[in-house]
Amino acid sequence: MPRIRAAVIGGGGNGEHDVSLASAAAVADALDPSRYEVVRLTIGRDGSWPGGLAGAVTLLQGCDVALPIVHGPRGEDGTLAALLDLAGVPYVGSGLRAGALAMDKWVTKLIAEEVGVRTAPGRLLTARTAGGYAWSGPVVVKPVAAGSSLGVALVGAPDDLPGALAEALRHDDRVLVERVVEGREVDVAVLDGPGGRIVSPALEIVADGFFDYAAKYGGGTTFLVPARLDPAAGKALEAAAGAMFDALGCRGVARVDFFLTADGPVLNEVNTMPGFTEHSQVPRMFAATGMSYPDLLDRLISDTLA
Repeated sequence: MPRIRAAVIGGGGNGEHDVSLASAAAVADALDPSRYEVVRLTIGRDGSWPGGLAGAVTLLQGCDVALPIVHGPRGEDGTLAALLDLAGVPYVGSGLRAGALAMDKWVTKLIAEEVGVRTAPGRLLTARTAGGYAWSGPVVVKPVAAGSSLGVALVGAPDDLPGALAEALRHDDRVLVERVVEGREVDVAVLDGPGGRIVSPALEIVADGFFDYAAKYGGGTTFLVPARLDPAAGKALEAAAGAMFDALGCRGVARVDFFLTADGPVLNEVNTMPGFTEHSQVPRMFAATGMSYPDLLDRLISDTLA
């Protein structure tokens, strides 16, 4: 039986370049060489493709499937999916629409409210409107379209707000300011395709302080999976994760992040291309169901080619 020619795309021209490289390398190494011929493609920090864009598209068109393991803007936001669609290359994961909607935290928030998933009270600000924001208590400041908590700050005092807004505006021209939610940080992953839907056990993030970029990738954070939840909380998280997956039009796998409060789950964000090393949250969650990392990748590829 001929091997499947699988292109694994990593890197990218954004602040998540190194995180993407780690995910892409792990994915490429985990694919069974008896089943897959792996073609590795790395997008440079400046957004350039090896051999130029035209040459990369030609190479991709010679593959059976692509795994676009590129986090953040100009990757996870649907732009890479659009390129693969135009090139006629089947690919793992969400398409242009879902990627663009999920990357935009403000639009995700509006959609969540329409389908009955709670979000934190918040406001959308720009460089023009940021100066008029009236302090009303501790907030989280975040760029609308960035990942890996880049530019995100927990602001507990009004004097710290201008600096946090300025930093967030370095990463995006729109900023979301949300009221701090007191609750446990809990993630749920949804895997969906022709093979059926699997909602993972919940994973709880236990961080020493704010779960920012340094906490995510610098160690010192504990992941508890499955999270210790009562049955009602587990069902509420599963329902909310499924509702967001469907409302955004996700495909393949997505990670849906929540704060679990006494009144139920509050949506934080949706990741259509989450971190994907073997030790990242999504593979850990599915490992708790008995699905190994290579098996998860096999499932994603087989669903794409079905």
